[in-house]
Amino acid sequence: MSTTSTDPRAAAAALLVPGTTCHGFTVERRETVPELDADAYVLRHTASGARLLHLACDDENKAFAIGFKTPPADSTGVFHILEHSVLCGSAKFPVKEPFVDLIKSSMQTFLNAMTYPDKTIYPVATTNEQDLYNLMDVYLDAVFNPAIYTKPTIFEQEGWHYELDLPEGAESEGDGGPASLREGTLRYNGVVFNEMKGALSDPMSVLDDAVNAALYPDTAYAHESGGDPRAIPALTYEQFLDTHARHYNPSNSYITLYGDLDVDRALAFLDERYLSQPSAASRRMDAAVAAGEDPSTLAPNPLGVQAPVTCEYKRVEMATTPENALVGLGLVLGSALDRKRTIAADILFEALLGSNEAPVKKTILAAGLGGNVVSYTAAESLQPYELIMLQNAQPGVARELRHVFQDACRDLCERGVPRERLEAIISSNEYDLRQRDYGIADGVAIACDALSTWLYDDDAATLALKYGPVYEELRGELDGSYFEDLLRELVLENDHMALVELMPVDAAEGSESAEAAELAAKRDAMTDAELADVVERTAALRAAQEAEDTPEAKATLPRLRVSDIGEARPEPPLVVDTTAPIPCLRHGIPTNRLAYAMQYFDLSCVAFEDLPYVTLLCRLLKQLPTREHSAEELDNLLAGKLGFLSFTTEVMTQPEVDGVCPYLLVSAGALSEKVDALASLPREVWSSTLLADADADRVRDVLTQIRIGLEQGFINNGHSAALGRAMSYSSPSAVVREQLSGVDFYLFLRDLLDHFDERADGLRTKLAELAGRIFVSDGCLASFTGSDEDFNAYWAAAGDLGLDAGDGAGAGRDALVVPTPCDRHEAFVIPSDICFAASACDPRRLGLDVTGAWAVAANALSYDYLWNEIRVKGGAYGCGFRAAGERQAAFYTYRDPAIDPSIERVERAGAWLGSFEPDEAAFEGFIVSCVSGMDAPVKPYALTKRRNTTYLAGLDPHAREERRAQMLAATPGELRSLGTDVTRIAAESPTCVFGGRDVIAKSNAGFNVVDLMG
Repeated sequence: MSTTSTDPRAAAAALLVPGTTCHGFTVERRETVPELDADAYVLRHTASGARLLHLACDDENKAFAIGFKTPPADSTGVFHILEHSVLCGSAKFPVKEPFVDLIKSSMQTFLNAMTYPDKTIYPVATTNEQDLYNLMDVYLDAVFNPAIYTKPTIFEQEGWHYELDLPEGAESEGDGGPASLREGTLRYNGVVFNEMKGALSDPMSVLDDAVNAALYPDTAYAHESGGDPRAIPALTYEQFLDTHARHYNPSNSYITLYGDLDVDRALAFLDERYLSQPSAASRRMDAAVAAGEDPSTLAPNPLGVQAPVTCEYKRVEMATTPENALVGLGLVLGSALDRKRTIAADILFEALLGSNEAPVKKTILAAGLGGNVVSYTAAESLQPYELIMLQNAQPGVARELRHVFQDACRDLCERGVPRERLEAIISSNEYDLRQRDYGIADGVAIACDALSTWLYDDDAATLALKYGPVYEELRGELDGSYFEDLLRELVLENDHMALVELMPVDAAEGSESAEAAELAAKRDAMTDAELADVVERTAALRAAQEAEDTPEAKATLPRLRVSDIGEARPEPPLVVDTTAPIPCLRHGIPTNRLAYAMQYFDLSCVAFEDLPYVTLLCRLLKQLPTREHSAEELDNLLAGKLGFLSFTTEVMTQPEVDGVCPYLLVSAGALSEKVDALASLPREVWSSTLLADADADRVRDVLTQIRIGLEQGFINNGHSAALGRAMSYSSPSAVVREQLSGVDFYLFLRDLLDHFDERADGLRTKLAELAGRIFVSDGCLASFTGSDEDFNAYWAAAGDLGLDAGDGAGAGRDALVVPTPCDRHEAFVIPSDICFAASACDPRRLGLDVTGAWAVAANALSYDYLWNEIRVKGGAYGCGFRAAGERQAAFYTYRDPAIDPSIERVERAGAWLGSFEPDEAAFEGFIVSCVSGMDAPVKPYALTKRRNTTYLAGLDPHAREERRAQMLAATPGELRSLGTDVTRIAAESPTCVFGGRDVIAKSNAGFNVVDLMG
């Protein structure tokens, strides 16, 4: 009988008694996890061997995840390709793209899959319990009974296949004879193949791969689990199937259930529908054994421990710009199951390298070896490691970096690691843990965290989740020599380390040229019949991609109806409190004993040409000494007293088409017991930072770090840069954003760094003058989120925030004059083998009224037409159409192998929408997914920012409710009527591209090509 108690935790406690059996699961133990306010139950399915962790808690955002141990034996990316492929249809759900169908039709708050170096995870989350079972059903059938065994085109589409581009005119003239085939250009295509071309265009990813290969040469971690484009084409279809059969079985699985769900129903569902049933993988394994194969050869790949190795120096080359030179020092920390050691190492290296004032980072920067040094703890592997990475490295400094690093650490071992810094880092981490802002659904993040230990020990299902005692113990270790001893072991006495240097080489020596030569040789070696087979197989793949799912196949998919949507979440109270010294937006949002304070400073007092200096000001504040504290003291105070403090810029698009209002936003968060610091420390930073006397070398270091970060963003998230740039061709607010943080700011910054010595004095004077002009009470709006007690304590400590009155109401607030936007039609060359493209506009300029129906149309375009045309057929990793409120409409592609085919497909989007005729269930699905996106739970800080933006942008506070109602009322006919408008948007929206030189050169779109990073 299903337990339907209104208290799922009590129901779980009554049902899951250790030592008993429930629906084929043996309850092994029950634990309390106070860090999550949850009860944990560890179970094992007796018949299949599947492991299960149930975390019973009061979170309505329920989650399910199934993971498999998948250590790769090579760099073909087989597990990454499987991650994509199993979600392309299954026995029970024989549609082409059930994953996309779920995105289009469910109330999911998270739906994805992830390939790690040693595991693959398939998590989902939703606030609707029936939706959870729908998602579980599709995902479980996908992993256990995928269509890959009967449809090899799935492997070709998601993994790789050959394509032969015939000479111009040959295809249209029907000339497919041997001569024209011989003249064709052979190339690879495939979603994962193109995705990894983009991923491995990032020098940091290439360096990380090289460090792993050096640290773990005899284990799975030596391989690129996502797939190296040079190795992916070596993977055969049969190897692909065999790998699935050996790994995707219940005995190799780890299942997590999370939230306020009916666990009795969930366990019965898992047992009866999947874990007690044969699967496609088990049938293939049984057939192999029956055919005489040795069962031992059918076991999953082993995950072994690497014996200590020392790599004194390794060099890798990459076609990229000289500024992307890197040096990496990898240090193995020990075992993933030693949580105290791993967490302590993370704290220790954050203390030593986490900011410009951290003692070891300061020493390395002072040595002039490179532009920046960063470190991170890679804790999600059997043997965690620390990677210390020197960015913008000078040539030949690898060994010197190691010596400088070790000498600095040796000195700290002798003198002692500063206790105030260690304590500050521990406090900062504890704030983050209380805030629980993972950026994704909590249950999904927690399921992934659990596997960081559970994967390696069946008794460690909750080990990674119980961090409270570890932090308590580490606080106690501050009184002894624990951290110095650990530093000595990890840095000075570690016999498991690697030193790797990434050297940029000319693009002519890069992967694209090598790949083209390899493919030309393959084409020449093929027989006429083999070339003809390539053409035929490509045609067969295209036919499979273009074939419509049958009505019978579509009917198998579980769907929610509009009637399943609950009422909208009530918006928490928001009042403008005028009793405070500064007008303050006060938010009635529960915060779990945290407090958030923000100040918005109007930037209309700043001339347009000075806006880049505002961004520099934001980045330099917190990095420089104040009248009260040295930079090092300030750094420790901020980490120890506050959860975070940030100085950023926000640009609000106003109700009038050309209206724009930029702000400098100061945001801070703290534990309730430290709310006095929430008032005093931000005020100290903005009012007394010694800008005019700033050390020039320190300023140069920060500017260099900003440049490096921007360049990494162009390479990894070029679609965001392209969207911002494309919008700037027609929108004044986007012009301002570009000046503050986009390409225009980047070009300003590069020029400033090139002439830094002669401009340093003027820069410091300019920054001090701007700070005095911006940080005034005139034009300032405050915001506070927290309890009434915290609010009163905050303002008692804050007073007038130390702000001068300024020039008087309205005075000096008209300095900002925004240049008229113009279409530059740019293509920016970046070091990459793929491209990102975007076309965007403000629909109000076209006289369009963007209602809630546009969101439904964007959903249909993104996950039906564009997905099929640009991702499935074109091989791009991502694509979409956005109708963001009423002020932006945009198309974009992500890690796209070609520009022109995607542009042509975008141009046809309106025609597709104009003939859009979905069945009733499919259309309701689009509405359900749109509305659920609006209704998804939002963390307090993000909700605060969203509501502040609504207020400052002059938006109707009821606009979200109206937009939601419009979504619910949308009809297919209404969407079809938008087809003409979408065609206009595609035709009249300027386009911008970020991509590799070769990809851009193949375009006939007539772009103005700019070598951005050369």
